[in-house]
Amino acid sequence: MLQPAAPTAATSRPRLLLLEADPELGMLLDAESFSRARASLTTTSAPLTTGPWEVGRLRDASPANAGLLILSGVVAREVALAGDVSSELLGAGDLIRPWADGETRLVEADVRWNVLATGRVALLDSSFMARAAAYPGVAAMLMERIEARAHRLATVKAIAQLTRVDERLVAVIRHFCERWGRVTGDGILLPLCLSHRMLGELVGARRPSVSTAAAALERAGRLIRRPDGTWLVRDDETVPRPAPDSVAQRRRLLAV
Repeated sequence: MLQPAAPTAATSRPRLLLLEADPELGMLLDAESFSRARASLTTTSAPLTTGPWEVGRLRDASPANAGLLILSGVVAREVALAGDVSSELLGAGDLIRPWADGETRLVEADVRWNVLATGRVALLDSSFMARAAAYPGVAAMLMERIEARAHRLATVKAIAQLTRVDERLVAVIRHFCERWGRVTGDGILLPLCLSHRMLGELVGARRPSVSTAAAALERAGRLIRRPDGTWLVRDDETVPRPAPDSVAQRRRLLAV
């Protein structure tokens, strides 16, 4: 978890060259500007460890900061409202402002953060943003990250509107595989341990409904939860088919 530092440790956090950690932020810069920005745009970083993330304890939290840029790892933002929970998964490249969750709203909701996979975040504070002003291309890429997050949220919202829970599960796993998946000979592997409860929070379904749908999908060979909690999604080409002999034998048995 990102823990508050002692008052005497103001400079103890490791510094990093942001464009070295995230080169895509400089893709709109020419070679000379990229070289200058790489040396100029330094900031501090902090680790993320699995478990609840107490963002309220963040040192340096300020509305003047652009936010935290996730460099690696996966974080769940969970919104609890009227007894139900809706979740959003965030990863490398996402720009977040977790300290803004405490603002007063007409709809009372409790926001929690949970680190699912270890990683690191960079603090884009006011000093960093002042130096970044000399490189408009970097600011444009940060805006692109915000827009990309909005698009992903809209996609998950659309998935949650699908009538059948099993189709929601397949769709949301495929959606996450576009970002975190790995192609294997058996299908596409999503290396995230997502429980039935969390999948329900992602697709707008109760856990028992998710468990029932997931069991049916596993019997059909379309979606497999592996022993380590990760997920394997299969398309029509990778779904196992019965051997011809077994099919013929079953037909003979049925004909008797």
